[in-house]
Amino acid sequence: MSIEFILDGRTVTAEPGQTILEVAKANGIRIPTLCRENRISKTTSCFVCVVRDKKSGRFLPSCAACPAPGQEIEASSPEVLDMRKTALNLLLSEHRGDCEAPCTIACPAHANVEEYVRAGRNGDFAGALKIIKERIPLPLSIGRVCPRFCEKQCRRNIYGKAVAINEFKRLAADLHYDEYMEDLPPETGKKVAVIGAGPAGLSAAYYLRLNGIAVTVFDAMPAGGGMIRYGIPEYRMPKAILDKELEHFVKMGVRFEYGKKLGADIELDTLKKEFDAVVVAVGCWKASGMRCEGEELALDGITFLRELSLNNYKGENPGKVIVVGGGNTAMDCLRSCVRLGSSDVNCFYRRTEAEMPAEKIEIHEAKEEGVNFHFLIAPVKVEKRNGKLVMTCRKMELGEPDASGRRKPVEVPGSDHEVEADTIIAAIGQGVDMPAGVPAGRFRTVEVADGNWVADNVFAAGDCVSGAKTVVEGVASGRHAAMQAVTMLTGKVFPAEPTIFVSRGNWQDLSREDLVFIRSNVSEAERHELPMISLEERKTTFKETTITMAPETVMAEGERCIECSCSDKHDCKLREYGECYKCDPEAIRGGKQELTYDTRHPLIIQDRGKCIKCNICVKICKEVVNKTLLSTKKRGFYTCIGTEFDKGFAASCAECGECINACPVGALDWRKK
Repeated sequence: MSIEFILDGRTVTAEPGQTILEVAKANGIRIPTLCRENRISKTTSCFVCVVRDKKSGRFLPSCAACPAPGQEIEASSPEVLDMRKTALNLLLSEHRGDCEAPCTIACPAHANVEEYVRAGRNGDFAGALKIIKERIPLPLSIGRVCPRFCEKQCRRNIYGKAVAINEFKRLAADLHYDEYMEDLPPETGKKVAVIGAGPAGLSAAYYLRLNGIAVTVFDAMPAGGGMIRYGIPEYRMPKAILDKELEHFVKMGVRFEYGKKLGADIELDTLKKEFDAVVVAVGCWKASGMRCEGEELALDGITFLRELSLNNYKGENPGKVIVVGGGNTAMDCLRSCVRLGSSDVNCFYRRTEAEMPAEKIEIHEAKEEGVNFHFLIAPVKVEKRNGKLVMTCRKMELGEPDASGRRKPVEVPGSDHEVEADTIIAAIGQGVDMPAGVPAGRFRTVEVADGNWVADNVFAAGDCVSGAKTVVEGVASGRHAAMQAVTMLTGKVFPAEPTIFVSRGNWQDLSREDLVFIRSNVSEAERHELPMISLEERKTTFKETTITMAPETVMAEGERCIECSCSDKHDCKLREYGECYKCDPEAIRGGKQELTYDTRHPLIIQDRGKCIKCNICVKICKEVVNKTLLSTKKRGFYTCIGTEFDKGFAASCAECGECINACPVGALDWRKK
């Protein structure tokens, strides 16, 4: 006989033996549960599916509790939601794994690094390119100029060097870019103007077109690419390769109009009327001065590099050169001067080498090419005497850390001295040349709210929002702006970026013993370094300095990847519900069990750090497979799931994978993903 009861204020019917969870599901009321198995007896161990008996105030696990006639059950009240959050926080507090690989977490574009490295390791570079282009629409360029955020967090740094991740992007794009084409949906009738053909603007155009939006890109310069073309020298980023990348956008149907500067040739108000939305991605083209007397006598680094690009990297020998600054733009100016024939190229920086923001590889290669570095020196005045530039400098010493975390340079009294040069270049920094009609924030960047939205139908992305950043960061920003514009124009809602809940920690805090080798044959070989042209060619031409690795070398490099992420990350209910309930794994602190792994079986790995003691695997083995290979061991805080006498999986294990498939958090897994 049917049972009537009240569930979230509605009268519902249950059949005898039916649980509250089953009734809720039948009536469209969603209750989270980690018990995905209907073939086993109830475990009730996690309490995530809790509901509340309104009359008694008792909390009940809905996966096991059956309703009584007339009972009133709350499944969605604030008290119930808070109890579920507490249960999830308790589980997360002891759950020690890696929801995502640290390389992917580190990537500003959140590219699926581990996945494209795996594809490359298997020789599937076309497949790798498809994975890469999901988040990186400029793989030819980024494969050459990316600062490798991913490699800096690679756990192979614990012993040896990081996997050469960037070379997978570069090779996959070099091999298959000509033949690659996205599956493009028909246009929706909506159209968007993108102002700026740099990394952020191109990225915005890419993701808009992938969502059926017609795109026209306007740019002030005679060709596209933004800082990739005009701020990164030919020896790092060949423009023929950039042109190939831009041709792909044309094939996708993106229109380009060059020589159109916002505020001079085109007006924001006009574009707002002619297009359904506008994305402002004008970049950072305004150079910062040296803030000293006579600074106008120095060239600024951005203008120097731009003019060099416009002149096809032909120019006069700049003579003795001083470049003031320590970032990547400074390195590009220094190394370009070497190639223009200067034999006396000097970098002046007001801190020490340890504080230089330039990439270490750029500093190293500049030194190889003969650049002289002078640290703890700052300019005081620049003047012209007898056809020469004379810069008065002052020695510095490091004081307390400033807002950037670096120690602040402090002047040394009485240390002024003069240095003579033919060319002085200021590469101190850069800002936004704010166009009319675009609201500016306190740091003279475009003011945005709610992500990348400016006002009305206008969005902004890239350096003009964040200040000068890297190409890959610009690409990530452009994607976010495009997604917001698509949502506004079509109503399509994109899933939020996953919140990374759990990580074993940064590699600097781990030892080799903390690593779990899911792959049994991780290569112990040294990192394969990117081949380079001869030093003489580097110093005398603007030819690209590096050579794309051979496929077999990149495949061998892929064998060095540990594969840190959880194989259950795309189907982990703990992560899904934790995000839904805005949980925090640090909300409940205390002792954690030591990370231990059982890797004795040739096919199966048990990661006890991830185990939440739900006992599903134990019951699956006993009640479905009819074996007792797994059981709960010890009591209290030290409770764990293990095998008989801790001998590992017995020979009687059929390797059926039932326990692996049933585990809700990836604590049991196949060794080979």
